[in-house]
Amino acid sequence: MIRTPLRPLARILHARATGASPDAIERENLRQRNEALRERARGRAQLRLLFLCICFFSAFTVVGARMGMLAASEPMEPRSAGAANAITAGRADIVDRNGRVLATNMLTHALYVQTKDLIDPARVARELAGIFPELDAATLERRFTDGRSFLWVRRVMSPEQMQAVHDIGDPGLLFGPREMRLYPNGQLAAHILGGASFGAEGVDSAEVIGTAGIEKAMDARLRDPAQAGTPLELSLDLTAQATVEEVLETGVMQYEAKGGAVILMDVRTGEIAAMASYPSFDPNDRPNPLADPKAEPGDSGLFNRAVQGVYELGSTFKIFAAAQAMDLGLVTPDTPVNTQSLSVGKKRFTEFDNKNYGPTKTVSEVMEVSSNIGTGHLALQIGAERQQAFYKALGLLDPSPVELVEATGARPLVPKRWPDVVTVTASFGHGLSSSPLNLAAAYATLANGGVKVTPTLLRQSEPQLGPRVVSEQAALDSITMLRRVVTNGTASMAKMDAYAIGGKTGTADKPKRGGGYYEDKVITTFAAVFPIEAPKYVLLVTLDEPIDRTGPEVRRTAGWTAVPVAAEIVRRSAPLLGLRPAIAPPALDGLTAVKQ
Repeated sequence: MIRTPLRPLARILHARATGASPDAIERENLRQRNEALRERARGRAQLRLLFLCICFFSAFTVVGARMGMLAASEPMEPRSAGAANAITAGRADIVDRNGRVLATNMLTHALYVQTKDLIDPARVARELAGIFPELDAATLERRFTDGRSFLWVRRVMSPEQMQAVHDIGDPGLLFGPREMRLYPNGQLAAHILGGASFGAEGVDSAEVIGTAGIEKAMDARLRDPAQAGTPLELSLDLTAQATVEEVLETGVMQYEAKGGAVILMDVRTGEIAAMASYPSFDPNDRPNPLADPKAEPGDSGLFNRAVQGVYELGSTFKIFAAAQAMDLGLVTPDTPVNTQSLSVGKKRFTEFDNKNYGPTKTVSEVMEVSSNIGTGHLALQIGAERQQAFYKALGLLDPSPVELVEATGARPLVPKRWPDVVTVTASFGHGLSSSPLNLAAAYATLANGGVKVTPTLLRQSEPQLGPRVVSEQAALDSITMLRRVVTNGTASMAKMDAYAIGGKTGTADKPKRGGGYYEDKVITTFAAVFPIEAPKYVLLVTLDEPIDRTGPEVRRTAGWTAVPVAAEIVRRSAPLLGLRPAIAPPALDGLTAVKQ
C-alpha cells in the first residue's frame, strides 16, 4: 500500500520560502482526502439502495401477478398432497377388425361416507337400503357408528341412483368420480374380452385392471398412457361373432347339450374371426366362480370351452394320420389299406358300432367311412416316435399360444408312454386330449398348404410365415379327402349348393371323473374347411353331450349333431365374411333367346 503523506515536502519548502504557514497546507490536504472518502462511501450506499429497490420491486411484482392469477381462476377446494403414486386412468378401447367398439370406458361415480359428517346415520342407512336393495339397513347403521371415519358404500352407481342419493341431503354422503369398463354388446364375445375390475382406488379416481380374457392378457398394453388413445384392434368380426353365438346357442338347445364351442379362423393369417363358448356370461356383471367343488368346470359360464376345454376329439384326428403317411411317402390317396382286422398285443380294435368295411379300402375311402382299423394301420406304419413329433409340430401337445390368459393353463393330456397301442388310439383321437382351438389351428395348417398357422386374436396385416409341417401335395390331398367326407361320408349333412365344404367328424366317449368312460355321453366335433376349392376359413364345432331325438332312435354322433350346426354357421356367416356363394347355371331349356 502506498501511503500519501499529509505534508508533501515540496509544498512545505515552498511555503517556508514564501512566508506561508505549513500547517495550513496540511489541513487543506486532509480536507481533500476526507471529501474523496465521502464520495466513495456515497457511491456504495447508492448502489446498495438501488439493489434493495430492485429486490422489493421484483417481490411485489411476483406477489401481485400471483394474486391476479388466483383472482382470474375458478375457485377450487383445497386438497391435501400425498406421497403415494398417482392412480393411472384412461384404459384404451378394444375394437373389432372393422373398428366397432367391443370395450370402452364410461364416467361414473362411487359413493363413500365420511361418518363424522353424518347428521342422522339411521335415516341415511334406511334411505340407502331403499336405493340399493342388496344393502341391509341395520348393517349399514352399525358400520356408520362403529368408530370408523371413512366407508365405501358403492363402487359404481347409475345416474338415477346417484340422483336419489343426492336427494337424501346428508353432508356425510360424498361422490368420487371414476371411469368404469363398459361392454356395450353385453354377452357378445364375453369369453374373449374376459372382464375388468377396479385395482387401486381413491376418492378421486380408480385404476381399471383386466381380470380375465384378453383384458388381462393385454393389460399392460391397454393401461399404457402412451397408447391410451389408440384402440386395441382384434381379429374378430362382430357380425360373424354374433351369428356364431346365436347359432351355437340354438344348436345347444336343439340337441339338449350341456354346452359347446365354435371357432372360425382364417387359414392364412391365423386370425380368429369368431370364437364362442356356451354357456356364456355378461362381462358387465361378471359372475363369481362356482363354489361347489363337485361341479364340472364346464358348468360355469366363465369356462371357455374353446380354449380351456381339453377333450378327446375323436375321429377328427384321422386326417393327420393320412397326411403324415402321404408326406412320408408311405401311401398315396389310392393305396389300399387293411380294414378287416387290427390287433396290438392282446388289444383288438373294432369299428364304430362293429361295422364291417370289407378287407381293404383306399386311404381316401378310409377317411370317407372313418375307419378305425384302417387309420390304425396307417399309424403303425408311421411309428410312435414320428407320430408324436408330428402332433407336436401341429401344436396339439402344447397349450395354445393365443392371447388369452386362460390358454396357458389348458395343457393337453398326453400319455407318459407311447407304445403301439397309444399310437393306434391316438390316430383316431382317443387316449389323447387337446383343446378345440389347437385342433382348429392344426386343420388350418393343412388348409394353408402345410405351413404352420398360429392362432391369434389380434388383427394381422399379412399372412403368417410359419415352418412347413407337411408337404404341399400331402396337404392338398388331405383337403380333397375332407371334401369326400362331406360328399360321400359321415358329414353329408354339411352339403350345400352355395358353398363347398370339406371336413371330418369326430365322436368320442366322454371320460368319467374317476376313470373310465360313459356309455351314453359323448363329445362330438366337426372340423370343416371352406370354401374347399380355395380354403379361406377353418370352422370347428364341438358339442358336449348332444342328443338328436328327431329320428326313430336317439343319435349322438357328430354327423347328426355338430355337422348341422356347422352347416348353418357357414350358410349364415360366409356372406358376412365376403365369400360369394356359388350360383348354379340355369337349365338351357329354361332360357328364351331374344334377338333385336
